[in-house]
Amino acid sequence: MPVQNSTQAALYMPFARQQWAELRNAVPLTLSQQDIADLQGLNEDLSLQEVTDIYLPLSRLLNLIIGAKQVRGQVVEQFLGQQPHRSPYIISIAGSVAVGKSTTARILQALLQRWPEHPRVDLVTTDGFLYPLATLKRKGLLKRKGFPESYDTKMLIEFVSAIKAGLKNVTAPIYSHITYDRVAEQQVINQPDILIIEGLNVLQTGLDAPVDIKRPFVSDFVDFSIYVDADDTLLKNWYINRFLRFRSGAFSDPKSFFHHYASLNDQQAIETASNIWDTINGPNLRQNILPTRERAHLILRKGGQHRMDQVFLRM
Repeated sequence: MPVQNSTQAALYMPFARQQWAELRNAVPLTLSQQDIADLQGLNEDLSLQEVTDIYLPLSRLLNLIIGAKQVRGQVVEQFLGQQPHRSPYIISIAGSVAVGKSTTARILQALLQRWPEHPRVDLVTTDGFLYPLATLKRKGLLKRKGFPESYDTKMLIEFVSAIKAGLKNVTAPIYSHITYDRVAEQQVINQPDILIIEGLNVLQTGLDAPVDIKRPFVSDFVDFSIYVDADDTLLKNWYINRFLRFRSGAFSDPKSFFHHYASLNDQQAIETASNIWDTINGPNLRQNILPTRERAHLILRKGGQHRMDQVFLRM
């Protein structure tokens, strides 16, 4: 369960899937089946019903919250006699490897940018802020990739700070899952209405550091946070299934960092993926990602087949 004790349970209002779906309130579905097929992750079977039941109510909620914040900002600026300040609304999406964060981020981007109040919605993943492969090797962090210390935190904070300040043409590094490294090309973010930041550790604060750290965290700049949740056993199975699909897909590319996995038979691939989960992704989830879950404004709880079963809204 997403909430672990009575104190935490009191913070969230739980919704069964059908209860949440009823909050759509006739918001029209503006995505086709082909749109959804283009947006879904490799290991997910995302349906129109999933978008209708889960993501349309969420996009409605976010539209209402963002609208209220914009009105409040205008009132304060009018009171102070200031010129309007263009500061994007920032949404973060956290969760484990293989839980489907990227699909959630892409679906939300596609839906939110169809609301006339905020047509410019950009999406950035924190993968691009991982240290370059050469740096990870030099620091001995290659097997800690995805752990907090494997990110160029200074670069990431400078990026988010510039976005929040309303600066123009802010650049973000782009990550390749083929080469397992940053690429030369950069993503340019130019004063969006909304910025979605997707990543493993975007809910972390100074409370998670082993020593007292005074620097800001990504979570300090976020207006609304989402955690995509699922049981450990499901996550491990999804990771293994994704690895098997990559074996005949991305891993088969000679340029792939993991090209040597392409020749594994089924049993070897399952054992390799299971070992990677047990030694890297699982420990990272338990030590660094899962402890941040109850900081999220909203928890999306998945069951089998990546189907959302419950939604928990922080009150």
